[in-house]
Amino acid sequence: MELLDFTRYSLIVLHFVGMAALLGGFMTQMKSMGAGAAKIVPAMVHGAWTVFAAGLLLVGLAEYRVAMGAEFEINHMKIGVKTVVALVILILVIVNRKKPSVKASIFGLVGALTLTNLILAVFWN
Repeated sequence: MELLDFTRYSLIVLHFVGMAALLGGFMTQMKSMGAGAAKIVPAMVHGAWTVFAAGLLLVGLAEYRVAMGAEFEINHMKIGVKTVVALVILILVIVNRKKPSVKASIFGLVGALTLTNLILAVFWN
C-alpha cells in the first residue's frame, strides 16, 4: 500500500470516528432534548472538530492526488456544501458547549445537520 493510500484511508477512518462521536453524543442527549435539558457533551465538540479537520485534510489530499496525475475528478460543489454544513455544526457546537442546556430547536438542528452531512456523503456522487 502506498503512503498516499494509507494516509487517505487513515483520514477516512478518523472522519468516521469524528462523525460517530458527534452523532453518538447527540443520540445520548435525545431523551434530555425532549425535556429541554439537552447539552452539548464533550464528545460532540471533539467529534465536530475531528470531522471538520479530517474533511479538510481529505480535500487537500485529493487535490494533491489530482495534481500528481490521479485519474479522477473532484466534486467541488459537494465539498463546498459539506464544508458549509460541517462549519455550521462546528459553530453551533462551540457556541453552545458551555451552556447548561441547549434549546431543543438548536440541539435538533445539530443532529439534523449531522445526519444531512452523512446522507450527502453517501448519496451524492
